[in-house]
Amino acid sequence: MTTKTGSFTATFELGSLEATEALAARIAAGLAPGEAVALEGDLGAGKTALARAILRALGVSEMVPSPTFTLVQEYEAAHFAVYHYDLYRIEDASELAELALEDAMAEGVALIEWPDRMHSLPESTLRIRLEIVGESARRAQLSGPSRWAKFLAGGMDVGSG
Repeated sequence: MTTKTGSFTATFELGSLEATEALAARIAAGLAPGEAVALEGDLGAGKTALARAILRALGVSEMVPSPTFTLVQEYEAAHFAVYHYDLYRIEDASELAELALEDAMAEGVALIEWPDRMHSLPESTLRIRLEIVGESARRAQLSGPSRWAKFLAGGMDVGSG
């Protein structure tokens, strides 16, 4: 896998739920407290589905609703808390202070849908852009720090980063 300036990019073709779950398991294996995963894409692109699969891979067995109306849902995974944010309804970045994102990341992991509503994300953020490429097929374009390469190697097309 090629990396450039300490970062990488990779593309996964997700043609099935099983492919999404396999990607989620790789992401889950690399997560630790202080991490953020930014999930980007149009409505219906699969951001919540991927977040659910990551949570299942982390051992969360309870129902995982979309946090569109609550803005954040908290889960206890085996080794840390996971905070699933949906910032779609955020109109001004000043509203984020009420969501305690920095505190959440200090304690656990943040999965963030619609991260474009934020001023900035930590440099260590794994960014995932989901694109609809068919009725049930998606393309996931990942970018982030080069440390993610070891968790995401194999079964993907790698681009320059």
